[in-house]
Amino acid sequence: MKTLYLECQMGAAGDMLMAALYELLPDQAGFLETMNHLVKGVGVAAEKKETCGITGTHMEVKIGGEAEESVDLPCGYVHDQFHLEEHVHEDTHHHDHEDMPHHDHDHHHDDHHDHEHEGHHHEHHHASPPDVQKILDRLPVPEEVRRNAKAVYDRIAAAESKAHGVPVTEVHFHEVGALDAIVDVTGVCLAMHLLHADQIVVSPVHLGSGQVRCAHGVMPVPTPATAHLLEGLPCYCGEIVGELCTPTGAALLAHFGGGFGPMPVMTLEKTGYGVGKKQFPVANCIRAFLGESGDPEQAEIIELCCHIDDMTAEALAFASERLMEQGALDISTAPLTMKKGRAGVAFTVLCKAAQEERLAQAILRETNTNGVRSRRCRKFILTPSIKTSDTSYGPVRVKCADGFGIHREKPEYADVAQAAKSVGLPFQQVWEDILRQI
Repeated sequence: MKTLYLECQMGAAGDMLMAALYELLPDQAGFLETMNHLVKGVGVAAEKKETCGITGTHMEVKIGGEAEESVDLPCGYVHDQFHLEEHVHEDTHHHDHEDMPHHDHDHHHDDHHDHEHEGHHHEHHHASPPDVQKILDRLPVPEEVRRNAKAVYDRIAAAESKAHGVPVTEVHFHEVGALDAIVDVTGVCLAMHLLHADQIVVSPVHLGSGQVRCAHGVMPVPTPATAHLLEGLPCYCGEIVGELCTPTGAALLAHFGGGFGPMPVMTLEKTGYGVGKKQFPVANCIRAFLGESGDPEQAEIIELCCHIDDMTAEALAFASERLMEQGALDISTAPLTMKKGRAGVAFTVLCKAAQEERLAQAILRETNTNGVRSRRCRKFILTPSIKTSDTSYGPVRVKCADGFGIHREKPEYADVAQAAKSVGLPFQQVWEDILRQI
């Protein structure tokens, strides 16, 4: 099964997770195009950055041309010794602790607090959870992405409510930081949607140590909200001073992580590096590993079936597109004769067991059927792998499948198509040439 493993030896922040997943995506330009049209005034750029000799991607998210920063402080910090106006900002680890509640609950939503940092002027507005939900509702992304983003924010709001002893309805997000985190959260949710991993496993999470200065004061590391979000998950504090795991990063890991522990045995296909801003004695990055793992010869899959005789071909095609967007693995249709001799269609959707109920409801919503049958099936599959072969057309990726004494190979379509275009020959001729050569 397709497995995504997230190595969080330097914690997790929303921008670092997005950057690591971005490096795994086949269509990176399309991803950035979507991200730069989420909210007016928001810009997202993928920048190459080095950490301890490792080159990866840093996602720079700017709201109105500025990025929110944090300052890490050593243990034993005394407030009187720290002068906000005189403090010189270091190159900091991206901090999306925008979800700190505002403790003066008598304020109006248009109230703001002005802070001067290195001569820069920042206006700090506040947004409630319903405000954030409204922003998420308007984002031009698939419904599954919006649903996951809302679930992540629900986790953050609940953790802040618990940490500060206020009802969820009284939690307020710092508006600039809230937009910053909305971009981070949505970017991670969109990348997860595009990758379609069958399982997501996360390493134990390094939290860092010391204290961090946030919009409303100084907090110990991990912050109370981060600690609540990671309850029940393996994590640890180390010698590195700084906030390595932010509330947004913790919420994303808690939401998407299907398992926590060491990296499973897997056939590795691609590795992504998401690099943070701050420099440490060790590489400041999240690594994302994508590959095939598990017992390849036996797998479980769900078949969701229904018979339909009152939808047009166009309407069924549209329904199929919507269901694929929502996580269906495959969809097939077959003609059949229904009662009273009417022509109909057998509509079958394949999905993972964890998505059974959600996709069954989606079928009821997207088609005219009044009922969906569910069958839990055992699936025998060949172990997939990829190799690269040298041919007269240049290097070509080859898909392999093995198991039960069977071995199969076929060239990657995209590589054959590119070769055919380059030499000006028909696709079938190039395909057959490459098959003979490999």
